[in-house]
Amino acid sequence: MAVKQLILINGTMGAGKSAVSNQLLRLLAPSVYLDGDWCWNMNPFVANGENKAMVLDNIAYLLRSFLSNSGYQYVIFCWVIHQEEIFEEIFSRLEGMEYQPVKITLDVSPGALCQRLLGDVRAGVRQEDVIERSLARLPLYEKMDTVHLDVSRRTPEEAAQWIASFVQEGDGTCG
Repeated sequence: MAVKQLILINGTMGAGKSAVSNQLLRLLAPSVYLDGDWCWNMNPFVANGENKAMVLDNIAYLLRSFLSNSGYQYVIFCWVIHQEEIFEEIFSRLEGMEYQPVKITLDVSPGALCQRLLGDVRAGVRQEDVIERSLARLPLYEKMDTVHLDVSRRTPEEAAQWIASFVQEGDGTCG
């Protein structure tokens, strides 16, 4: 069997990581999908050192389990990873595992991001303060050492199709 692929999808809040990952799960088989936000689903939400360490421990445990499982070729992981150090921390916790990482950033224009987030606010999915916080993070993603995919005018299905082709063919370009 070929080396497993760990597909890491990052981008700012509202870029479409979860929607794209759900579509990608349907396109790549056999695959499994983990959203890093699931490990933060707590009430009240407290982003202190203890909880950050716990979340990274939980993510690493699940990724190690998925990578060890013979039933999966593709492990899809999405999260708001806005610093290279977060990738490095995750990879350090996966030492000894055999896998090929594929890091993909979903880039989105400020206008498209605002439209998406406003829709989420109206639907009651997000709080309005997320718009300013997400827009402020956009420049951080431009610097990421990843494959960049502009999703400003792509549907989640189109983005997932592009990623699936990129992963399966490994052509190394971004459209």
